Amino acid sequence: MIEVGEKGEVDFSKIPQEPGVYFFRDLQNEIIYIGKAKNLKKRVSSYFTNKNHYPRIALMVLRIANIEFVAVDNEVEALLLENNMIKKHSPKYNIDLKDSKTFAYIKLTAEKFPRILSTRKVTPDGKYFGPYVDGFARVQLLNLAVQLYKIRTCRILPKKECLNYHIGLCTAPCIGNVSQEQYLEQVQGVHDFLKGERSGVIEKLKDEMQIASKELKFERALEKKHQIEAIENLDERQKVELVKRYDQDVLALVKNEPKCIVEMFTISRGVISGKKEFTFDYHEGLFEEFITRYYSTHTPPNEILVSEKFWAEESEREVVEAYLSKIKGTYVSLIYPKRGEKLGLVNMAQKNAVLNIGEGSVLALIKDALNLPDIPSIIECFDVSNLNYDHVVGAMVRFTNGKPDKKEYRKFKIKTVQGKNDDFASMKEIVSRRYSRLRQESAQFPSLIIIDGGAGQLNASLDALRELGLKIPIIALAKKNEEIYLPGFDEPKQFDKNSRMMLFIRSVRDAVHKFALGYNRKRREMKLREQFKEI
Repeated sequence: MIEVGEKGEVDFSKIPQEPGVYFFRDLQNEIIYIGKAKNLKKRVSSYFTNKNHYPRIALMVLRIANIEFVAVDNEVEALLLENNMIKKHSPKYNIDLKDSKTFAYIKLTAEKFPRILSTRKVTPDGKYFGPYVDGFARVQLLNLAVQLYKIRTCRILPKKECLNYHIGLCTAPCIGNVSQEQYLEQVQGVHDFLKGERSGVIEKLKDEMQIASKELKFERALEKKHQIEAIENLDERQKVELVKRYDQDVLALVKNEPKCIVEMFTISRGVISGKKEFTFDYHEGLFEEFITRYYSTHTPPNEILVSEKFWAEESEREVVEAYLSKIKGTYVSLIYPKRGEKLGLVNMAQKNAVLNIGEGSVLALIKDALNLPDIPSIIECFDVSNLNYDHVVGAMVRFTNGKPDKKEYRKFKIKTVQGKNDDFASMKEIVSRRYSRLRQESAQFPSLIIIDGGAGQLNASLDALRELGLKIPIIALAKKNEEIYLPGFDEPKQFDKNSRMMLFIRSVRDAVHKFALGYNRKRREMKLREQFKEI
């Protein structure tokens, strides 16, 4: 046993540079933490030499009075021993694997003008539908209900119409735009829809689509067509189809420091069969710790998809795979997907984690402040950069779960606006091109669009969305006074410039501005090189 001095002095020369498991004890000789290491000396010393620990770990280090260790032959043995010891001693500072969430429901409230929401608490008031094991399907179902029946989602009935009314997602009972009787008919439609009576809904939408087409209202006809496709796709996704011969778990880690959420989807032969959610105090290495601890008491599936590449080298991933395979008795694959269906599953788990982070998240603050129908887990922001007439370019950045998603950043060479400096037309072009492409690829649309500019750029972007038959929440951020322009409002809204919400929105705008400017400069340099070649 190695003693820790009053000022944190440790004789590290007594610790071997071999794989193994270490035990931290407090003054009462209680084990407070158990960990494994590839190099015991290097790992244990890091606790005392690193001064930038997360609060929970910093507090633990202050309580360490003694250190013990067990050296083993390899990292797989270290993992196995670590988990056996954690199960035996249940140290205070090792993570607790209690599922922090129950399944969620969709609720219709019992108010004079009922609203629709997602909740995990069942109370005597209102009507509940569910519970939903698949969080993604629940959110999609709720969004479809709002889109089809234009029912309100606001917590308190406002005195003035909100953004949802202006983008066609609410009939605005708040301003008397519909009577209570008319509104309750909308609510009954939602009730029937959520109960699964959708065939009538599809027939009704088909009739409305044909009528709109005959009346040459093609934008409305296209909207109805997309609604029909969305319902059919939802029903298809919910069918139990044995399309795979193996099982998967999908794990997504989302930080909301000092906390974090690990979202787990269980997939049985291609069908989502369960969901669990765990909340922890975040610290470095938590994701790997969770995986090794959880599967020490649960049989791993054939394949585990993860949202973070928590290993620095492939050999570290192989160690965890070997550990999991030894538990299962057959090979287990640990995958960090970069594209395709598997990446889509990871994104789905991440989105659900963000939805459940709670009111403290900046995305939840944006949702409430702008009256959005959903937490904006995917945000796309556009900018046009024109240093002069010959160099007009566009750019777009995507933020997923509040973080830059750089693989989804896009550059645009303006094609339809020639010989004039027209920011509005250029903005309309790039917005139209972006979402035409997403539709062709059947890719996921954003939860919120941010336009770098004022009312003119916003209206041009809205024109592009209308021509595509899309209704996506959209705002514009003007640089001069950092004001937010909303569809349907003549005057911009002002929020505290130093609030969490505005600081985040400005950081997204600044990211696209920097990206667009970089692309513009690159094109200018290329043109200058061509001119010099001609000389």
